[in-house]
Amino acid sequence: MKIMKQFTLLVFAALALGLTACKKDRQCKCTVTTTRPDGSVNTDLDQKTTYVEIRKSDAKSRCQNYETVTVNRNGGTTTTKGECDLN
Repeated sequence: MKIMKQFTLLVFAALALGLTACKKDRQCKCTVTTTRPDGSVNTDLDQKTTYVEIRKSDAKSRCQNYETVTVNRNGGTTTTKGECDLN
């Protein structure tokens, strides 16, 4: 019985350590391309966001590719696309 309690305690301690050990700073790097209504294109190659003390799975869910389309009052559209990678 005593060995079982010690084993259970050891397993919980290992789990707790494992869950806290995987949190660290992670960086999301995006290349953002904006296409304006006049056809001009602007590319920003170096947009970075740093997530502090975060698990990799949580950082991955925040660091994702995206696309937004904005329509101005004249009907022109501006498209912004972000292609992102987690480092």
